[in-house]
Amino acid sequence: MPDMPKMSSTTRTAVPKQKLLNKSNINGWLFASPWIIGLLLFYAFPLAASIYFSFTSYSILQPGEFVGLQNYINLFNDELFWKSIYNTIYFTVYFVPLSIIFGVALAMMLNLKVKGMAVYRTIFFLPTLVPHVALAVLWMWLLDPGFGLVNGVLNGVGVQGPNWLGSVTWSKPSLILMSLWGIGQAVVIYLAGLGDIPEELYEAADVDGAGWIHKTFRITIPLLTPVIFFNLVMGAINAFQQFTLPYTLTEGQGSPSNSLTFYVMYLYDNGFQYFQMGYASAMAWILFVVIMIFTAIIFMTSKRWVHYQGE
Repeated sequence: MPDMPKMSSTTRTAVPKQKLLNKSNINGWLFASPWIIGLLLFYAFPLAASIYFSFTSYSILQPGEFVGLQNYINLFNDELFWKSIYNTIYFTVYFVPLSIIFGVALAMMLNLKVKGMAVYRTIFFLPTLVPHVALAVLWMWLLDPGFGLVNGVLNGVGVQGPNWLGSVTWSKPSLILMSLWGIGQAVVIYLAGLGDIPEELYEAADVDGAGWIHKTFRITIPLLTPVIFFNLVMGAINAFQQFTLPYTLTEGQGSPSNSLTFYVMYLYDNGFQYFQMGYASAMAWILFVVIMIFTAIIFMTSKRWVHYQGE
């Protein structure tokens, strides 16, 4: 009787393994399918649709027609469009650096080894839990020119307080002040970064006779730059998308004299009040390009000032 060909052990185990891998892949895709479907329906499709709508006169109520670059041309001739860009850039340029300076300073104070420091950290974090609408209502009362607490304190020391939210000069600084009140989340991140700095570096600096200023600018700040870099990027992106506070403060009007009309507010008005969805889509893509360029510039310059431990 002729000998039958023998299957090697490798051949016998390869087939079950292949089946097992295929089954694992199928199970993995099935478990991931809800997220994939959500990604396609709520992100990919709206993204592609907004690109198309930006070249049309689509207005929700009417299908519209293809108009090419007309929406973009009209935007560059829109005075309020440029005003909203100015207000947004003004807020970003002042708020982001101030939030970093105050956030790092506050984190360094909250990093001191003082009894009851957990309570102080909680107190400074609490404002971030307040909804922006409630925050706006609170600050509208505090900054009221007639009976507000801020002007009341200023009048008590002989200073005539301004009309904070009713003045073109003071409206944006007032908004920056309100936003700085809620930097608790950034402070928590800075505290985590401070906790990662090795104590041996400070001990070595003490042995060399370094003072507080030298330790701050030679050890703390350089080793904290990765965290500063992260908060800089996120802070800039969020600042360009400022919406809730100014919209609530002005009831969507951007008063006084449109000094609080921010870019996203004007985008929202065009899309959901004037039903110019094609116009709003064009604004959205301009904002996307501006944020991408700004973020790319930050990333390109980060090699010069961001220092990582071990490098």
